[in-house]
Amino acid sequence: MRREAQVNGIRLAYREEGDPAAPALVLLHGRTADHNDWNGFTRHFADRYHVLVPDLRGHGASDFPGTYPIPEMAEDVAALLDLHDAATATVIGHSLGGMVAYHLAMRHPERVTRLVVEDSALPVPMRDRPALVEDDSTGFDWRMMHDTERQFLHPDPAWLGGLARITAPTLVISGGQASPFRADLLAERIPGARLVTIEAGHLVHTTERVAFRQAVDDFLGG
Repeated sequence: MRREAQVNGIRLAYREEGDPAAPALVLLHGRTADHNDWNGFTRHFADRYHVLVPDLRGHGASDFPGTYPIPEMAEDVAALLDLHDAATATVIGHSLGGMVAYHLAMRHPERVTRLVVEDSALPVPMRDRPALVEDDSTGFDWRMMHDTERQFLHPDPAWLGGLARITAPTLVISGGQASPFRADLLAERIPGARLVTIEAGHLVHTTERVAFRQAVDDFLGG
């Protein structure tokens, strides 16, 4: 069911599925996508969880506030959980959504019961990135692209050390050699994180849906 809420000073659009009395699970899409990126997975997890799938700020039907600090995106998610009286949640994020997820887990470690990060970057300066060139793509705010790109190139140095504050059992899924990111290096920084590599490139959950679902189900059931 599509819903909208005022959280953290913005309007956040999101999809909600499953029993509200069940444990909360949040799915966070990657950059330029929206909640539809998790179609199929939403229903799959709704058998066991109260599933919340937001359009991150600057994406889809959510507000385009013009500023897009990744930690503030994490606070948007925390506020959405507050709205649903969910003290804790399992959080699954892809790419930018994975970064938002691990920021939530390091800012509010007591709120994240399990964390799954799919092919996201370590918060260190990225090099050899092609210049960002605007085209006619829609469905997201181009200011979000520029703002997040600056954070990819020049992340706050404190973010790297902050990963050590994550206490949730964590699964890091790497897309392998075809991925633009070294998710294995991210896994090394999160205490006790488990690394699974699926040779699928960056879009693991769409390119290898069955393998991704199995890896996550095995982790959540463990």
